This record gives sequence, structure tokens and C-alpha cells, in this order.
Amino acid sequence: MTIKRREFLAASAAVAGVAGLGIKPSFAQAEPTYTPESGASLRLLRWTPFVKGDEDAWIANTKKFTEATGVEVRIDKESWEDIRPKAAVAANVGSGPDLIMCWFDDAHQYPDKLVDLTELGNYLGNKYEGWYDGVKRYATRDDKFIAMPLTTIGNAVVYRDSHVKAAGFNEFPNDTAGFLELCKAMKAKGTPAGFPHGKAVGDGNNYAHWLLWSHGGKMVDESGTVTINSPETLASINYAKELYATFIPGTESWQDVNNNRAFLAGQVSLIANGVSVYYTAKNDPKLAEIAKDMRTTNFPIGPVGKSVELFQTSSLLLFKHTKYPEAAKAYIKFMMEADQMNAWIQGSSAYCCQPLKAFAKNPVWTADPVHAPYAHASEKLRPNGYAGPLGYASAATMADYVLVDMYAAAVTGQKSPEDAMKEAERRANRYYRV
Repeated sequence: MTIKRREFLAASAAVAGVAGLGIKPSFAQAEPTYTPESGASLRLLRWTPFVKGDEDAWIANTKKFTEATGVEVRIDKESWEDIRPKAAVAANVGSGPDLIMCWFDDAHQYPDKLVDLTELGNYLGNKYEGWYDGVKRYATRDDKFIAMPLTTIGNAVVYRDSHVKAAGFNEFPNDTAGFLELCKAMKAKGTPAGFPHGKAVGDGNNYAHWLLWSHGGKMVDESGTVTINSPETLASINYAKELYATFIPGTESWQDVNNNRAFLAGQVSLIANGVSVYYTAKNDPKLAEIAKDMRTTNFPIGPVGKSVELFQTSSLLLFKHTKYPEAAKAYIKFMMEADQMNAWIQGSSAYCCQPLKAFAKNPVWTADPVHAPYAHASEKLRPNGYAGPLGYASAATMADYVLVDMYAAAVTGQKSPEDAMKEAERRANRYYRV
């Protein structure tokens, strides 16, 4: 049924259909109403989807918004690697898309260029059982929402079950020592692993941060002092070198798409990825055998003794250069309400994890055993600035691939582990001393 404009603007409109998933709206805080400016139109820049259902559901929700308000929304796409520089340019020159789906703590690089979304952020958090802490931290600064938390793209170990068993492992190892032995055995069987040491926004950062944190290392301490040059980091680099020796050649140049392609081509049998690689196989009759053999699990636990993973987050940036801030806020609010958010999560087939706790009830998370490692990504993630505060320095250090480059230089022999740590320390200090 088409939503009429006056109904959209009414406070009751966004509550429709919520009860079916057990979400009870709270009225402790008044619902904000945003009236789009006359003649408003918007432009959104989003990342290229790896699961088509994600894009289809987002476009369908956007169409509903346009039908309700008359506000046209143009949606453009860029590769994952190009989103960050495009957002930085828009912020610095004061023109371009009204809204951008950014990565991690990018919003902290130019908070003065962004529209304050605190009223809307607090309303949504109050209504939908609260934000997950990690995704909220990426989008807030000094208790203000400088962006809108949107999603966490989960990352998990994806493997061929028959190949793991053929390598002599009836159960997937849950610790780093056993994981290394598995990778050695799989290489010996001609079914190697492959993890990216290239500048992959998602998979490369996820892998590098897991290597560091699983061994107890960290880029900075609680005060923001750079501590990457440490015995724990050295241990993680030496472990990474042993793992790298078991990989298919060329992973030092891999970006986010490469491990998908290598896995589906049968070149590797163990990678780390979002659920996208599973659905690519499942939807292609030629890959039915691979899809049936695929399993997923979370990264093994290292010497630190607990699960520590980064996961990739995305937030919606609303730039101050927009001509139509009320229309943009109305669009964000509409897309974050239950009917639209649940449809997007469902359409994404477990690729996009909810930022608000109420949406953990979405049935997609129990629809397929392969989804299980992705279900709690927003709840479990550790922000990349650990253990210090998020801000310009943490965002810039990640954007410059300081940690990713440290491992790549060491595992490929370009630098000794000690020199790689010193170089990472020097580069990180350029940002943390500003």
C-alpha cells in the first residue's frame, strides 16, 4: 500500500509493522519529525554491494521513501577502496553527495563538516533497545552523533569442509596453534589457505587486526600513546610469517574481491570473508558442489585467550554542504525504522548486521547455519582504535594502512619484523602526535 505524504510525516507512521518482530516502541522521547524542503532531492554514495539482495532491498526502501515524500534519491556506487577518498574529497571541498556510506571511524577525520544527528540517534537508540557500543562509538564524538551507525559487515573463516577433513582435521581448530597446523596440512594437500596482505579495506584490515589483537598487541594504549613496537606485536608478526608460508602466492596484492574469486575458482580452500562468497556459490549452479561443502566459523583464539575481531562497520555521513538537511534526516530516519531496516537485513542474507539491538530478532540469523558466525558481529566487534580513543588519529592511521603494511612488509621479507614494527611506530606517531 502506498504511503501518503501526510501519513509519513505523522508520528505514528514509523511504528507500523513493528510488533511482528517483538519490537515495542518506546515513547519516553518524543519522535522527531523532519519535513523535507520544497523541491528537495538527495544524492547518496554507497559501496558496491557484494550481495545483490543488499542493494535491491536498499533501493526498494528508497523507492518507498520517494513515494511517501516526493523526494527523489539518486544512488551512486563506488568500489570499497574508493569510498574513503571520495568522502574525504567531499568533506574538504564542500560539495558532492549529500550522504555517503563511510567506513569505520572515517567520520572522525572531519566532524566539523558533518550535520549533527544526535536528536535522531538518541530517538532510534531509545526506540530500538539501544545501539551496540562498538558501532555507536564509530559514529559519535563527545556524546554527539556525527554520523548514523548503519551496519557491521561480519567477517568469518570460510572453508571447504571436505578439504579440512582430508588434511586430517575432523574439527576446525579453535586456537592459533592448531590453525597454523591446519594451514600447513592443507598446503601439503594442495588445498591451501589465503588471507590478504594487500590494501583491502575490509578483509585486509580484519585479518591484520586479528593477528595483532589475538597475540595481545595494540596500536596504542588507553592514553593514545603508540605501543605497536612491542614483544606481543613481534610474536604476531612471526606467527603471520609462518601462516603466509602456507598461502597461495600473491596474497600481498589482494584486495577485498580477490579471496572470493580464488576460493570460488578452487585455487584456495580456506579464506576469511563475509557471507557474500557463500551466496555467490549458492546462486550459481556451476558452483553447487562448492556451496554444499562450505562451512564458516569465527577466527581462532590466540595467546590473548579470548575472541578479538575487528569486523567492518559502515555509517551514514550527512554533509553540511547539503541543500536539503531536513529531507536527508527524513531519509535516514525512514531507512532506519523497523519496516525498512528489517527488510534490508533480510535482503542482505546475513551480510549486513544490525546496529540496533532490537533487530537481532530478525529471522535471517537462524535461517542457515552458515549465518551463525556473522550474527553477533555488531555485538562482538572491537573498534580499530583499541585501546585508545577513536578520533582523527585512529581514523587516519587505518586509512593509511599502517597496520596492514607492517605485516605485508614483514611476511614478504621486505623488512625484518623489528624494522617493520619501527616503521609502523613512526607512521602511527605522525597522526597520534598531531
